[in-house]
Amino acid sequence: MSETESERARRRWITFGELIALAALIVSGIGVWINWKNSGDDKPTRIVEQRQSIPLTLRAQRADDGQKLEISPVEPSHALESLTITLTGASPIQVGSDGELDASDVESALKGHEDEPKDKTLSIRARIDARYVEAGKDRRSSGTYTLRYMWKGGGLFVGRSLHLVSLSRA
Repeated sequence: MSETESERARRRWITFGELIALAALIVSGIGVWINWKNSGDDKPTRIVEQRQSIPLTLRAQRADDGQKLEISPVEPSHALESLTITLTGASPIQVGSDGELDASDVESALKGHEDEPKDKTLSIRARIDARYVEAGKDRRSSGTYTLRYMWKGGGLFVGRSLHLVSLSRA
């Protein structure tokens, strides 16, 4: 049996149609495979809120008419463990977790400054190294501050004494 020209043309169109269907099937299969591959990454994302650590900043409150400065953190979530205060040209002063800096400690660290004018506010740079606790973690911080003080007294029968005025960030 011999095929006519119209049957051959029809058979060619069927083959061409089968090729298009096969190509569509391959493209669909690739799309399904890509979708399946990426579906493992669509797990629910767990968001855990992490608190940012807050840098330590100290403030001081004058007590006992300048005989003490009570140094404490500005942020209430910080708890002081210890402070080391180093004045320019002097040995370090250790302050406990209570943060009380005594004027007598500063006076002994400032040996040689007794000839400074009295009843005038003077200042000196202080480096403060602190150990503190924040959110249950031990942390360390250091910074440069300005310690303000004044000499008082120095009359006929009374010696001069140092009074602390304030502490501020340098």
